Amino acid sequence: MVELCTVQHRHEAAVSEILGSMPDEPELSEMAELFKTFGDSTRIRILYILSHSELCVCDIAAVLKLSQPAISYQLKALKQARLVKSRRDGKTVYYSLADDHVGIIIGMAKEHLEER
Repeated sequence: MVELCTVQHRHEAAVSEILGSMPDEPELSEMAELFKTFGDSTRIRILYILSHSELCVCDIAAVLKLSQPAISYQLKALKQARLVKSRRDGKTVYYSLADDHVGIIIGMAKEHLEER
């Protein structure tokens, strides 16, 4: 059983506004999944790299000093989360951030940590 607060809240307008704009449970679950994707340091490093330049798996692997299969595995997760996109040029596949929002999130996280 959920216990409700017995104190009368005094910010009825704010509570009402928040309740009116609160995403539904499926959307909140999707948001939580997105943040789980950001919860891996290798994926964050890949996103940081791609925020500077479009690169192929080989180049990303060289920067991170990891194997190509390890990078491909992480890129697959990032693509499924719609954080990166790919384009083919001949036999080479290049990866970049899916949109500007991803770069903004990475930049804001870095900026937030630098405020300490």
